[in-house]
Amino acid sequence: MTEVGTDWRVVDGVSTAWFDAPSLIEAAALAGRIVELPAEIVVDLRATGMRVRLDSDEHAEAVSAAARDLGLAAKPAVLQQLSVVFESANPPVVRRFWQRVLDYAPAEDGGLVDPLRRDPAIRIRTSTDPRPLRNRIHLDVVRPAASVEQASPGAASGPFGVCHPDPDGNEVDLVPGGALGQGIGTADWQAVFSAMACYRITSPTQQRDLAAAAATLADDMGFPLLVDLRPGLVIIDSGKDQWEDDAHGLELDFTDLAGDLQTAARELGATADPRLPRFAQLFLDAADVAAVRAFWVAALGYTQDRRAGVSDIHDPRRLNPVLVFQELDASETERRRQRNRIHFELAVPSDLAQTRLATTVSAGGRVLAESEGRWRVADPEGNEMVIVSGA
Repeated sequence: MTEVGTDWRVVDGVSTAWFDAPSLIEAAALAGRIVELPAEIVVDLRATGMRVRLDSDEHAEAVSAAARDLGLAAKPAVLQQLSVVFESANPPVVRRFWQRVLDYAPAEDGGLVDPLRRDPAIRIRTSTDPRPLRNRIHLDVVRPAASVEQASPGAASGPFGVCHPDPDGNEVDLVPGGALGQGIGTADWQAVFSAMACYRITSPTQQRDLAAAAATLADDMGFPLLVDLRPGLVIIDSGKDQWEDDAHGLELDFTDLAGDLQTAARELGATADPRLPRFAQLFLDAADVAAVRAFWVAALGYTQDRRAGVSDIHDPRRLNPVLVFQELDASETERRRQRNRIHFELAVPSDLAQTRLATTVSAGGRVLAESEGRWRVADPEGNEMVIVSGA
């Protein structure tokens, strides 16, 4: 797949564009034109714009033309895709564990991919290096309680009783979500760290109208809602914790907005699918949380959570997973010295890879290895990320 026009870049093997928009309403207007195209296009609407991903380049110019007609400009410099890599001596066994926990689908590269293309892909590389101690990286996965019960790989441990190790000892906190509220007015919604409702739709017109209605309701209340359009589906999402008053900092009760969104969806004939909500985030243990957190803010271009005492950092467009940091006892020297069995992979456009590498190094990253279009970099405590150029 080659680069298509000036708006588009290949990111993680997919032709991708970001179009700035002054509001969710303007982004939804462009989405309304895109969903009419005869293609399975993936669209992520945000209060500041929208990301579009194409399975083929056939409709790239039509999308760009629609954006130009609406006065929306592309901004390729913000494009990136973060995924998670496991190194394992027995990839098939590890793959089966994570497929069940995440409800992912097999990918062509032997890893796993979110069928909804919202949460990070899992890649699995073969490695026989002995690494017996606990990783300093683990995943949190939150799904509806019934889905967690069905997916649970066995007895859980840890202080909250939700930690499960895979056959290699990589850990996931598999957390059951719950209803957003007690009333029928928000019955379609699940609280999975984010507040989320997933609606099945039957036509492009229904999808367009639901996206437009959601955008109007959110903009009227000044709330930066996430609206993701997938074939046959509209996902409406608050973003992590953003339904809580102290997180969004607005003069509103999110459950009121959720109720209005539910009413709009049902009036348009959309049907909620309570099995689908899922939230995944990445946890890093660090002896010096401030230093490691600062590195990842710079390396990923992330934003720090506005709340005091919360270590989260997030993609300013909320397109990539949240990172959370927790303190590691500095006396655990052997664990700190051991290479993790998990690292991250950051795909960026090929014309921006060198700039991203320079930013990462300036933030305190150490280049450990490089090959054609790939650079392995360690943060101040040895957690690793591979920067991948283009495909």
